Amino acid sequence: MVLAAGFGKRMRPLTDRMPKPMIPVLGKPLIEYTLERLAAAGVNRVVINTAYLGEQIRDHLGNGERFGASIQYSEENEPLETAGGITSALPLLGGAPFLVVNGDVWCDFDFTSWVNNPLPENCPGRLLMVPNPPHNPEGDFGIDDGLLSGTTKPRFTFAGISYLRPEILTAYPNARERYGLGEVFAHNEDKMQAEVYEGDWCDVGTPERLNKLEERLRAS
Repeated sequence: MVLAAGFGKRMRPLTDRMPKPMIPVLGKPLIEYTLERLAAAGVNRVVINTAYLGEQIRDHLGNGERFGASIQYSEENEPLETAGGITSALPLLGGAPFLVVNGDVWCDFDFTSWVNNPLPENCPGRLLMVPNPPHNPEGDFGIDDGLLSGTTKPRFTFAGISYLRPEILTAYPNARERYGLGEVFAHNEDKMQAEVYEGDWCDVGTPERLNKLEERLRAS
């Protein structure tokens, strides 16, 4: 699932006229990079949630055929935040574990390593973490013996990429229509797998970060 329903307020004025996942990075919409990497890992069924200016995403991506995938859309009248959006889309996602990627993240992570490494039977999910960027110096969670920890130092930043069982949401005791994944992850500390990725990653959350990403890509 690709999360693409947010307003992207910090990216204004760019997001006054387009949803954040459609913002071009070196001339190509950000969301296309994610779809290409998923397809390269053999992921051929994708669900995308949409809300704000979502028709632009649907019109541009269509049924996903040109990406080697079948795309379905989970439409929200108002953004339901990350956990709410996934919960709303569960009928499309099915009962097996699924990848989740934030639509505003650029990352060269190879999804094949996760596709070929299923979750252990009693593990509710797996998170990709990255070294803390300047905009999140305190990090989100630590990692203790490969498991997510709320107390272990150092702490790392959630990369916006996860591999989840549906039960992590359906069994969450405080589920509601609109809520974020952060509290679900905190509820499942010491149960979820977590690993640190040292490759190229960017939360394209502001025009400044977008500019730095494009500079870095041009130089590579």
